[in-house]
Amino acid sequence: MKLFDVYPLFDVNIISGKGCHVWDDKGIEYLDLYGGHAVISIGHSHPHYVKMITEQVSKLGFYSNSVINTLQKDVASRLGEISGYNDYSLFLINSGAEANENALKLASFHNGRSRVISFNKSFHGRTSLAVEVTNNPKIVAPINDHGQVTFLPLNDIETVRKELYKKDVCAVIIEGIQGVGGIKIPDDSFLKQLREVCTETGTVLILDEIQSGYGRSGKFFAHQYAGIRPDIITVAKGIGNGFPMSGILISPIFKPVYGMLGTTFGGNHLACSAAIAVLDVMKEEHLVDNAAKVGNYLLNELKKNEGIKDVRGRGLMIGLEFDYSIKDLRKSLLYDQHVFTGVSGTNVLRLLPPLCLSMDEADDFISRLKNVL
Repeated sequence: MKLFDVYPLFDVNIISGKGCHVWDDKGIEYLDLYGGHAVISIGHSHPHYVKMITEQVSKLGFYSNSVINTLQKDVASRLGEISGYNDYSLFLINSGAEANENALKLASFHNGRSRVISFNKSFHGRTSLAVEVTNNPKIVAPINDHGQVTFLPLNDIETVRKELYKKDVCAVIIEGIQGVGGIKIPDDSFLKQLREVCTETGTVLILDEIQSGYGRSGKFFAHQYAGIRPDIITVAKGIGNGFPMSGILISPIFKPVYGMLGTTFGGNHLACSAAIAVLDVMKEEHLVDNAAKVGNYLLNELKKNEGIKDVRGRGLMIGLEFDYSIKDLRKSLLYDQHVFTGVSGTNVLRLLPPLCLSMDEADDFISRLKNVL
C-alpha cells in the first residue's frame, strides 16, 4: 500500500529535535522557525514533557470518557488560571477542525439558528462544517457546501452589523490572527464592536485561537489585546506540543446536556499529560512573556530590511510579505541556510517558532534570512 499523495514534500527527513532546532537523517541541523504549523509551543523534546508522557504511558495510555479522568480536571483548572477564563468550562477533543465543529454545533444548539458569518481568507479546518466556514473554495467539496456561510471583509464592522441585525445568524467565527490568510490581524476596535453587536443580536461569538492562542501572540490569547471575552474559544496546535489534542472553552451562558457533545479519544490520559506538561513549562519558563519580548524584537529588526515589502504580526506569529513569489526564497532558506519557515499564499513567509525562541536564535534567523535576500 502507498500513501495517498496529497502533500508536496520537501526532501528532508526530520528524525529528532531539541528546543528550536531539528536534525535530519543525514545529521544536518536546522533552525525551526515554523514549529510544524505552530504546534511546537514549548520546544522540541522538552525534558518535562518527555517525562510526563513517559510516566503516564507506563501506567495507562487510554480509557474512555465513561469513567472519571482527574487529569482532565487538572487541565481545565490550570488552563483556566493561566488564560484568565476560570469561569468557563472545557470540552476536550483531538484537532483544530474538530474543535471548530463542536463550537459551531454548540452555538446552533444554543440559539437554534444555522447561518454563520466568517471572513475573507479565513481558515478553520478541513472537516465538514469547519471547511465550509473556511474561505477557500478549492478545498470545499460539494458535499460540504450547504450555502449557510456568509463571508465578509475583515475589519468592516458596518457590513457585519448589517448581516447580524437580520437576527438569523447562529455564530460569527473569527481567528485571533489569520494564519493561513497571511498574518492578518483583526483591529482591536473591530473586535470590541463585534462583541457588542453579537451580544445585541443573540449571536454566538467564536474566537478561533487554534494558531494564534496559547501564548503565541505575546498574550495567552490574541483577542485579549482587544479586552473582549468571546462566547467560545477554540484551541489546538500548541496545546499538546505535538500530541494531537484540542479543546473549546465555553462561556457560562451555555448549559451542558448529557449527549450534547461526545468523543472517543478526546481528553485521553496521554493527551492530558502532554497538555499539563505544556502548561507547566509555559508558566515556569514565562513563555508568554518570552514570545512578546522576542517577537517584538524580531518584528522591529525585520522591519529594517528594505527587501521586505511588509512585516506584520504579534509576538511569535509573524508574516513577511514580499513583492514576488517566495517559493525559491523558502527553498533557499531550507536547503542552503537550513531554516524551516512557513508560507501563506504565494508571497508571505510565515514565522511560527517555538515560544522558547531566544534572542540569539532570533539574530541567527535574521542573519540567515539576509543571506538569501
